[in-house]
Amino acid sequence: MIFLKISTLVKPLCFFYYRFMKIISWNINGIRAVLKKGFLTWLKHEQPDALLIQETKSKLSQLKPEIAKPEDYFAYWNDAERPGYSGVATFTKIEPDEVIYKVGVKEFDREGRIIIIRYPWFTLFNIYFPNGKMSEERLQYKLRFYDFILNYWDKLREKGEKLIITGDVNTAHKPIDLKNPKQNEKYSGFLPIERAWIDKFLSHGYIDTFRYFHPDSVQYTWWTYRFNARAKNIGWRIDYFFVSNDLIDLIEDSYIMGDVMGSDHCPIALKLKIQP
Repeated sequence: MIFLKISTLVKPLCFFYYRFMKIISWNINGIRAVLKKGFLTWLKHEQPDALLIQETKSKLSQLKPEIAKPEDYFAYWNDAERPGYSGVATFTKIEPDEVIYKVGVKEFDREGRIIIIRYPWFTLFNIYFPNGKMSEERLQYKLRFYDFILNYWDKLREKGEKLIITGDVNTAHKPIDLKNPKQNEKYSGFLPIERAWIDKFLSHGYIDTFRYFHPDSVQYTWWTYRFNARAKNIGWRIDYFFVSNDLIDLIEDSYIMGDVMGSDHCPIALKLKIQP
């Protein structure tokens, strides 16, 4: 009888067995540039379960095999039509159920900004959001992208999908998220209309995971190359991990890897639980 009681307890406990998964996102500002700064050594040391990079600025055909498909990873690349511009890549140790490169809108798809991979537990978006600083035309493009992608996510949520969304969003949300908020209120990246979109997005049932775990922390993810800004820590937090609110109980931590060099951005990381 004792053996039977123990065995009946074991099965329910197994259902709650999890393993940890680490996802890292990083705007590398050029794959060939960051390779010269020890990128593959860093990747081998860090060993994330998934690494999502933005602004690769290279065609896959231009890359050597060791970076086109790093050892131990499945690798997926989405290049922009324009040479030396934009581009994203996703490396994952866990083979996804599906990989999607296009959202069906030519003006967005041609710039190589998105890779979507579906795992059994959630759908993971790697996105390099547009930058609106160059001109009014690019600001309007950025806002169109914002509105389109939120609608795209909402439709997936209606189908029951759980989402993790990461990348360079190119907007700081709150005054705490940049060094000089007053001086930047009239510039793209901290405009009221851009910040209002993040408010709207979060109100649709999403969570900024870094702020969830570190509500008062002053940390940045991007520093201009000018004025010795990184050494002075004059930066912006514009890279994010967002999750749909039905995933938050599985998130263990969300943090900024501010000591990692090689780009004008630093990596950000998400640690979560998944069932094997």
